[in-house]
Amino acid sequence: MTCREFAEFIAQYLASELPSAQQEAFDRHLSLCTNCARYLEQYRRTMELSRLAFDKDEAPLPADVPEELVEAILRARKAVRPS
Repeated sequence: MTCREFAEFIAQYLASELPSAQQEAFDRHLSLCTNCARYLEQYRRTMELSRLAFDKDEAPLPADVPEELVEAILRARKAVRPS
């Protein structure tokens, strides 16, 4: 497991959507890599703050918000939402 691989699959990791061998590799990497452990914590915090910022689904979005950003936020919200 590399740091790049960790960053590429972080959403699936948090959602426990990875095969068990890959999930274990992520866990092992986290135990050895302080940079990725910090990145994971910041990622979780960012997702939590974004959830709070857009807590009301019916709130209108500004017209200049790129559609790609909206889609990325919605995907991330699904990935980190507790079951």
